[in-house]
Amino acid sequence: MSELPNIDIIIPNYNKANYLEECLNSVISQSYKNWRIYLVDDNSNDNSKTILKKYENNEKFKIFYLKENHGPAYCRNLGIKNSNSDYVAFLDSDDFWPHNKLEVQIKYTLDNNYSFTYTDYKFFYNDDLSKKVLTNLPVSYSYKNFLMHSSMSTSSILLERQILKNTPFESVKHEDYLFKCKILKNINSAYKTKDIHVFYRINKNNRSSNKVSNLFNLWLINKNKNNLSFLENLKSIISISFNSLKTYGWK
Repeated sequence: MSELPNIDIIIPNYNKANYLEECLNSVISQSYKNWRIYLVDDNSNDNSKTILKKYENNEKFKIFYLKENHGPAYCRNLGIKNSNSDYVAFLDSDDFWPHNKLEVQIKYTLDNNYSFTYTDYKFFYNDDLSKKVLTNLPVSYSYKNFLMHSSMSTSSILLERQILKNTPFESVKHEDYLFKCKILKNINSAYKTKDIHVFYRINKNNRSSNKVSNLFNLWLINKNKNNLSFLENLKSIISISFNSLKTYGWK
């Protein structure tokens, strides 16, 4: 490989000032250097804008400040629209990467000629970094088996930019689940990059209170967007529930 491909990293942010520098510095410290950040601040009303000013003069950063709150789908689509790289990665502003994430993942992607790869993730609740739990995701996902599992961190995925042209995020609950379903419908499979992971923060209180509503929203996506029959949808929701319980427990 004579020239390393460029990777655009799209980061939506809304009121994540407490975690924003950790997120951004994890990109700056990457061993792979051919990247550019497209950060879209969704009209945050915390200290995010003050933090972002520190990065405004960095030529590897393109920062957009929205005047109204539009949600993560709009922010990611704005990043995709402005991207002009070979590959696109996503990172949520309360998550972060190990220093060699991009290097390991892009090598695996290129060596195998894949258009969509992801990694395992270590999840932890709130700020308790001492209790990180590593997932063990399937080695690949087709559209059909993703419907049965759904567990793939958006902060872990790397895609060829060309496959995003006609597949925007939609402004629905669980927009990232729908986005991955749409991509997987259009390509053969996504493949897991081994020996690397991302760090995925979970708000424990929100997760506990929203379990039923989360499943209901997934049901609606499967019914209205994925066009699953009642039985297909039921099988999907039961399987997702079981796998979620196996991964996260009752928390």
